[in-house]
Amino acid sequence: MSSQSNSTSPVVSSLRLPAFAVVCAVLWGSAFPAIKSVYSGWETNSLELRLCFAGIRFTLAGLMIFPFCLGQLTSCKPGWARLLLLLALTQTVLQYLFFYSGLAASSGVLGSILVGAGSLWWIVLAPLCLKTPWPRWRHFCVIAVSSIGVMIAVYAPGVGSGAPFLGMILFLMASLSGALAAILVVPLSRLMDVKLATSGALFFGGILLMLGGVREMPRFIASVDVSLAITTVYLAGVSAGAFGLWNWLVREYSVNVLAGYRFLIPLSAVTQSSFFIKDESPGFGIALGGILILGSLIYLHRSEMKAHRSG
Repeated sequence: MSSQSNSTSPVVSSLRLPAFAVVCAVLWGSAFPAIKSVYSGWETNSLELRLCFAGIRFTLAGLMIFPFCLGQLTSCKPGWARLLLLLALTQTVLQYLFFYSGLAASSGVLGSILVGAGSLWWIVLAPLCLKTPWPRWRHFCVIAVSSIGVMIAVYAPGVGSGAPFLGMILFLMASLSGALAAILVVPLSRLMDVKLATSGALFFGGILLMLGGVREMPRFIASVDVSLAITTVYLAGVSAGAFGLWNWLVREYSVNVLAGYRFLIPLSAVTQSSFFIKDESPGFGIALGGILILGSLIYLHRSEMKAHRSG
């Protein structure tokens, strides 16, 4: 069942959707400080080392989900392999290649806010890919206000250490890849079980990431201690739980409605990054930019729900 077919379902207004969206937001938000804590323990922070770490995390996440969908292996329909490969590339490889690089280049607080840009990508891409209605004037107003918020968050004091402009580009590319992945889930869910698709995308994407960082595998193994092992397993669980639940939501609900709920992700991530990451706190620029971005996304969410009820 596609997300489009359920876009008019009365269940959209129930508590199930916001409750599950909150769970996803809390899980993904906790990944920001956890990843930064891993980075801070390394003497070097090369891209290949980050790819190795990401590959191990996502391969393990895919394996965590797989036992729950063994019975669905024989139900796949022709054409699933190509879409699954594209999902692995967008959801896992490209999204986290950009995301991990952005997190190393700039602050977790900045990355937390820019993750919300995925909602804006959805507004533009959903009509092109899923034949949903084209954005109305309010959608373009949201894009404009959020863009101003992004610029304020990047250039005003309070962003944190590193290269905020480079981080902005990397995080925006990560959110674009994630939006493309969410759109791919809709047609793929018609060909195979969504849990199986999530497991495969995480597993095969993780393998590809590990191959990209294979030269740093000995260094990563040498750095493994109890803390790193626990953090890696935890992050794998975050990916398995959040992606599994979110991809199910994408299948069940309209992408346009879900776009509004993504404001919970940067809100959760900013809060947890500020609390757990040393020397990172939302200064005036981050606070003002975050208010503009989150406010525009909340407005988008409410307007979409109002349009749904009236339709």
